[in-house]
Amino acid sequence: MANTLLIKNGVIVTLGEHNKVLRDHAILCEGGKIMKIGRTKDFKGKFGKVIDARGKVIMPGFINAHMHFYSTMARGLGKAAPSRNFQEVLENLWWRLDKKLTVAGSYYSALIPLIGAIRAGTTTLIDHHASPFAVKGSLKAIEKAVRETGLRACLCYELSDRNGKKISEEGLEENTEFIKYAHALSDNQIKAMFGLHASFTVTDATLEEAAYRGHSLKAGFHIHTAESQSDQLYAEAHYRMRVVERLEKFGILGPKSIAAHCVHINEKEMDILHRTHTPVAHNPQSNANNAVGIADIVRMMKKGVLVGLGTDAMTVNMMEEVRAGVWLQHLKNDPSIGFMEPVIALLVNNAEIANRHFTGLGVLKEGWAADIILIDYFSPTPFEADNFFGHLVFGLSQSQVDTTIAAGRVLMENKKLKLDLDEEAIAKKSAELAKKLWSRF
Repeated sequence: MANTLLIKNGVIVTLGEHNKVLRDHAILCEGGKIMKIGRTKDFKGKFGKVIDARGKVIMPGFINAHMHFYSTMARGLGKAAPSRNFQEVLENLWWRLDKKLTVAGSYYSALIPLIGAIRAGTTTLIDHHASPFAVKGSLKAIEKAVRETGLRACLCYELSDRNGKKISEEGLEENTEFIKYAHALSDNQIKAMFGLHASFTVTDATLEEAAYRGHSLKAGFHIHTAESQSDQLYAEAHYRMRVVERLEKFGILGPKSIAAHCVHINEKEMDILHRTHTPVAHNPQSNANNAVGIADIVRMMKKGVLVGLGTDAMTVNMMEEVRAGVWLQHLKNDPSIGFMEPVIALLVNNAEIANRHFTGLGVLKEGWAADIILIDYFSPTPFEADNFFGHLVFGLSQSQVDTTIAAGRVLMENKKLKLDLDEEAIAKKSAELAKKLWSRF
């Protein structure tokens, strides 16, 4: 069994519909999948590689439901004017930054957070990219970074009319061609969606064309949805309907789509999201940072909306994000409300969202993907399936990810990357590109 990987001596947390905490069990991986989970004593013979997980929790790799790799180039940038509201944040920072990105910049700005994701135990990311003056080929540049790191990603280009018709048409083409390409690959590492920026930056004509292309390709749509109240005000003033109503009118919603944020939606819009089986990606740290509000995910989930957890590029550490999600739901409600919802979003719902594009993610189960992480943890209190959420938020989140495995490939072990990548050289090249970008900012 030369190509096998055996992980033993840790505490296995399976997650899934019937979460189990298993001791004295081991996991055998082969061909990128979990072949067997059983008692350690039943695994005999020689294996290609054996990982001793003593003192560690073994669990599925984390999934990030909404990410922007390209934001890497903003790290440390001090040139943006102070912004008093979300529209100014876009105009003073993000829409100035994305215009200066090159295809090479898109590649390096993806590679850096992907390496960070390995260190944080995040094995699948759903990204939303923008580089309006370097549209063509940008998604394949990001794909190259994803493949070099061994992680999984679902990619799209952020279509918008804010930079004129020519660039809008390029965005339509980049989405269309990459979706076709990803479908033809038919692998379980790279998937594609049809990206849209937001209702207030996409005209009816562009929305109609995107919907036609997306439906023809059987693709879902990934769009910022009522992130700020200004998005709703624009929709009501220009289209005499609310944001979610407009997206439904054009057929943008659905099981394979993602409505990111949904901070400023009302109950009717929640009902539409539930009826259309449209997932929401909640991004608590970003919403707090941009002062747009706190999404009412408690009410959404009570109504049956599938709410997942993203980071909107604030971090690639999902344990950091889930903690912020809990604190902010408490702040919005009271300390007795909003603990379970962010954790379910991360550990349960993100898997359901991802598996509408990929297969076999988010659960340690025979036949499913061998996306596995090991986290240092000696539990100081009883540790069982029914109190795992508490251990994650208050214990595991304060520990280090020791090992990250994606599709059975060990990407990091003993906290050291196992990739053929020079992290120092990558950071140096990225800094050179960022310096040039900043000079054009």
